Amino acid sequence: MPKVKVPRKSTNIDMTAMCDVSFLLLTFFMLTTKFKADEPVVVQTPKSISEIKLPDNDIMSITVTKDGKVYYGVDGKFNREKLLKKISDKYNIPFTEEETYAFSLTSAFGVPIPKLKTFLDMSAEDRKNATQPGIPIDSTNNELGVWIINGRLANPNYRIAIRGDGDCPYTVIKRVISTLQEKNVNKFNLITNLEARPKI
Repeated sequence: MPKVKVPRKSTNIDMTAMCDVSFLLLTFFMLTTKFKADEPVVVQTPKSISEIKLPDNDIMSITVTKDGKVYYGVDGKFNREKLLKKISDKYNIPFTEEETYAFSLTSAFGVPIPKLKTFLDMSAEDRKNATQPGIPIDSTNNELGVWIINGRLANPNYRIAIRGDGDCPYTVIKRVISTLQEKNVNKFNLITNLEARPKI
């Protein structure tokens, strides 16, 4: 008896739902991605096996370069505006709206307070390429302490993170830590590169 041949039909897959899901995922990732702020300097942090992660927000960062320059930065546009207002009141330096806006967009900087107004008057590109002398931390003029205190007044929830280059002078790091202790800040994080744990 001859076999009955069943005609083959091509399968029809509706891809509409798949396209919708793809675009929803793409939109979600585009809207929730936080871009890394431009750093004024690049530092090579030393390695460690610590696995404690810093939170994504409420961070006050102190960066020390390999030539011993100190940079300071806080996150949050509103917190930066509040911080600049406190510095303005303390040193009686009036900042314009444009300068305040420029400061609110600056993730970190390394200029003394008297030169801050000149720094903020530059264009964004000039600020990015400007050579910054670093924040003074010597005993006669310790502006880092002023920034730390006023930063904590602007946002008491700030967690302090020190990011030092592996080749930076030990005395500078020691002075930064001493400044924190002078301001009664005894809890801070040291940022390092993650290294694999040694096998036992």
